[in-house]
Amino acid sequence: MAREKILVVDDEEDILELIRFNLVREGYLVNTAVSGEETLKITRSEIPDLIILDLMLPGIDGLEVAKQLKNDLETRDIPIMMVTAKGAEADIVTGLELGAEDYVTKPFSPRVLVARVRAVLRRKAHGNQEEVPSDMKIIRIRDLVIHPGRREVMVGGRPVNLTFSEFGILNHLAKRPGWVFTRNQIVDAVRGEDYFVTDRAVDVQIVGLRKKLGVAGRYIETVRGVGYRFKE
Repeated sequence: MAREKILVVDDEEDILELIRFNLVREGYLVNTAVSGEETLKITRSEIPDLIILDLMLPGIDGLEVAKQLKNDLETRDIPIMMVTAKGAEADIVTGLELGAEDYVTKPFSPRVLVARVRAVLRRKAHGNQEEVPSDMKIIRIRDLVIHPGRREVMVGGRPVNLTFSEFGILNHLAKRPGWVFTRNQIVDAVRGEDYFVTDRAVDVQIVGLRKKLGVAGRYIETVRGVGYRFKE
């Protein structure tokens, strides 16, 4: 049975109970919150393995909660799954840009939600394992250093704070310099084949990654009509 700790945040009591019931039935340890302020308080006292976060909350909304958590060294690595009625592409892109691992729109199937929870937790566990020695080799390209085992990136000796997805994209491209990857291939490699995302969302991740890398961002090249590659 699963024993991961999940914090579910929603101000609608029926939805909160629906999610809690289905996760508890699967063996997860579930805590709940009904506001952004309560979420931040709970998270900083006991780090969960996953946060399922509604965006439309009273007081501090879900996007601001995600921003604060991702900007905090203690909480930035907690996977966040956003669950909301706001399903426009712009809302999805905003959530992913803040570092969310998945985005589920209401109404949703409880079985699908649980399956996506499992997928997020699998990706987190896989990211913490040193399974293949070749994948753990430190990548050094001029002033850029990527340490897959520690999930650390340095540019000119300065640490760069990347989200889970940004690190995955950079590491995937840098392991095969010169190879061209489509947006779908990048998503499959970083988030898994069961994850749906628009081309626009991938482009947003690349823009954010280049910005954070500064001068090293020029190593990521756009191949028009195809996707992206890491400069040889």
